[in-house]
Amino acid sequence: MRLPSTPLVGPKRVPWRSVAGGSGPGECHYGGVAPVPHEPADETDRIFALQEEVDQLKEAVVSHAVVDQAIGIMVALGRVTPDQGWAVLKDVSQHTNIKLRAVAELILIWGRNGDLPPEIKAGLEDALDRYGPTQIPEAPPER
Repeated sequence: MRLPSTPLVGPKRVPWRSVAGGSGPGECHYGGVAPVPHEPADETDRIFALQEEVDQLKEAVVSHAVVDQAIGIMVALGRVTPDQGWAVLKDVSQHTNIKLRAVAELILIWGRNGDLPPEIKAGLEDALDRYGPTQIPEAPPER
């Protein structure tokens, strides 16, 4: 998860009088002006940051579901454990240089209509050979 670039909660800033003798309200003894209370723009920034975080969390939930479903396909068709299914997806992603979520989406499409790009199919077969006991269903048997 990417953290927001602006803090969600900032320190309370209130005007104060200098003990060491500032000349007016809000002036500190170092000669500068003390921080002022939150402006409306600060709240707008905070709302924007929170909305951005909510959007990222929603996307993460969807992505997690897609990956979990692809792991399920690996478990069912590849006869591997869920941990091995995760390892297969990671392996295919790393060897094809395609993001894991995209690999998972392609596997879900393959589960629906049987279409799988050749580089994903080859990577999947190799990974299942390493992690699982069987090859991809409907592939010709090895001799």
